[in-house]
Amino acid sequence: MQKAIIGKKVGMTQIFDESGKVIPVTVIEAGPCVVTQKKTMENDGYVSVQLGFQDVKESKLSKPEAGHLKKANVPFKKHLKEFKLDNAGELNVGDEVKVDTFQPGDKVDVIGTSKGHGFQGVVKRWNAGRTPMTHGGGPVHRHAGSMGSSSDPSRIFKGKIGAGQMGVEQVTIQNLDVVKVDAELNMLVIRGAIPGPKGGLVYVKSTVKNNKVKRGDAGISKNPQKASGRNPQKASARG
Repeated sequence: MQKAIIGKKVGMTQIFDESGKVIPVTVIEAGPCVVTQKKTMENDGYVSVQLGFQDVKESKLSKPEAGHLKKANVPFKKHLKEFKLDNAGELNVGDEVKVDTFQPGDKVDVIGTSKGHGFQGVVKRWNAGRTPMTHGGGPVHRHAGSMGSSSDPSRIFKGKIGAGQMGVEQVTIQNLDVVKVDAELNMLVIRGAIPGPKGGLVYVKSTVKNNKVKRGDAGISKNPQKASGRNPQKASARG
């Protein structure tokens, strides 16, 4: 079932599983979120819900934002996001979506905004090479260098690497495992790293990947006569 929630990144740590192996995890404070708007097939042509996260003063919102939440008769929320959920038709304005909507073992996609690194040159931003440091290279070792064309086309094509703003981009990490869910602390523990700094806003939703269950050793030949990576020659040919 398609599930989603809004949260903020707390940080990374590590936990141990039953066999004693270390699992690097990211802790997310997810929800509780309140349904601030509901889209229906009759009025909008599709079904979805808008979730609100993190309480905020009315003075911190614009008049359209405050009016939108007043009309729904819900607490003022700082962040709003629309999701198309399978159970959107069952939810109503004012209902809460909590972290226990997810369960350990669920596969999720996490959307966040990457860390900002300011204005950076091509060496750091695109891993470009520098010019030789000897024989009068001058103060241009880390510059982009000549990249223009001749009289035709007399311009630089779009997409050419160059200096500029680095980071602060929407990044989606797909197919991560939910390791632990704590309903009392609104805590969602996910295996691996997710984009953004500590305290950054993230959207967690069911993965769009189609995870198929593997059937054990299907496709692996147990014939000792068959050539393989470890046995490039058949047993019968070695004699």
